[in-house]
Amino acid sequence: MKIIGITGGVGAGKSELLSYLVQNYSCRVLLADEVGNRVKEPGQPCYHALVKLLGESVLDVNKEIDRKRMADMIFGDEHLLQRVNAIIHPAVEDYIFEQIRIERERGQIAFFFVEAALLIECGYDRKLDELWYIYAEPEIRAKRLRESRGYSDEKIHGIMSSQLSDEEFRRVCKVVIDNSGTLEQAYEQIDAALRA
Repeated sequence: MKIIGITGGVGAGKSELLSYLVQNYSCRVLLADEVGNRVKEPGQPCYHALVKLLGESVLDVNKEIDRKRMADMIFGDEHLLQRVNAIIHPAVEDYIFEQIRIERERGQIAFFFVEAALLIECGYDRKLDELWYIYAEPEIRAKRLRESRGYSDEKIHGIMSSQLSDEEFRRVCKVVIDNSGTLEQAYEQIDAALRA
């Protein structure tokens, strides 16, 4: 089983390509964002530490961590963001590697894909077999974000400028899939990379 990290900037079209992988290959896809939400649920590893750090006001009526409230609390507070990340990131990593261990023992799939925006920043290039960079031209990414998420140009610029540069992604990732054209063109690149 090969462990491949999938990363890239916002609006690059990672979700579409992950769907293609699930439909056409013997694989499992794990989304780090979903894991990040799971480890914050009551009874999970991060719940009590986050409530202790952020206070009871971060909870909703069901005593679950309110994601929007939490985002509002840490927005613009770099120190608090770092403390929250120090709680969540290790738990996410533990969960991911536990799932990899389970799939290795089962021995039923050929590929295990981990998708996350921060794979490089969190050092996954040293922990997984290889990283793939899903690339799309900035103007195409911006158009997708305006159309699919209704983002303003200001918000798009803010998000894009906070992410790694194209050069940084290319320097670390073994495979680059250019998703600026049609999906079929991207699928062909994926097929070629997995055959190799």
